[in-house]
Parts: sequence; structure tokens; C-alpha cells
Amino acid sequence: MVAQAIPARIRWAVEFMDVQPSDHVLEIGCGPGAGAEAICSKLETGKLFAIDRSESGVDRTKRRCAKYVDAGRLTVRQIDLATLRVPVKRLTKVYAFNVNLFWVRDCADEIALLHERVLPGGAVFLFYEVKFPDQMPTVVEKASAALAGGGFRVSVVEQKAPAVVGIIGRR
Repeated sequence: MVAQAIPARIRWAVEFMDVQPSDHVLEIGCGPGAGAEAICSKLETGKLFAIDRSESGVDRTKRRCAKYVDAGRLTVRQIDLATLRVPVKRLTKVYAFNVNLFWVRDCADEIALLHERVLPGGAVFLFYEVKFPDQMPTVVEKASAALAGGGFRVSVVEQKAPAVVGIIGRR
């Protein structure tokens, strides 16, 4: 299998999260597995639980990250966040990249679930690639409001190259 490059936007987001070797991370919307690969490469005793609603996203992540699945550092499931039962009850970080859930509809139940499972001092990191600059203020406003409404302290970071906005909710 040919190694796939990790896109700059994903590398930047994972570096920004400062993943520690013992972190327990939930990735929402693992897609092709680039984020999972970048996160798992930093874990030693920690674990990543990656979810996606798409069967193809789950399959692609499992194939791309087979060595981490085999090592027990990565679990990948086809499931919706609303019905998630996290095997690790205490998460240090939650990661999502370009997941629309947090700004396109009411997600109070999902945010409550995250707040319940993220350790004090832990954080939810929502990253969005800036493809449509005129849409970004709406994305930031709605995702920030959703996190704040669920009890998270929110901050926003912008990275110009790659063009990524991060919305961070700290518990």
C-alpha cells in the first residue's frame, strides 16, 4: 500500500491540538483517515476512537490506519454522534474537521454528550477549511454558540496558510 500524504490543513490542526502520548481522543467524521493517522502517530498509551456516518469513510480509515488498529490505539466505528456510546468515558480531546453538524442544525444533545465525556481541562476542537470566505462568519458564530450553549469556554483561531479556522471549546 502506498503511503498517503497528510494534507497541510490536517497537519496544522493536529499540531495545534497538541496531542499527548496518553490522550484519549474522539474524532468525529474520520473520512479518509488522514486525521486519524496524524493523531495516532502521536499516541503511545492513549487511544483514538474515530467515528463516521459513512461506511466508506470507516473502511478508508481502517485501511489507511491498519497498523494503529492492530496495535489497539485506534477503534473505528460507523455511527452517528447522537447515538455514540464512547468506550472511553473520559476524553481529553475531541477533534472534527469540516463537520457541518455543529453549525447547520441544532446539536444541543450532541454537545451535551461531549461535555459529559470530556475531562475538565479537556477540549473540543472544530476545524473548518475556508473555501467560501463569506460563509465563515456564520460557521464560526453558530458553532461557537453551540459549544458555549453546552457549557464550553470558546475561543477562535485563524490560520492563514493553510486557510483554516479553529473553534475550540474548553471544559
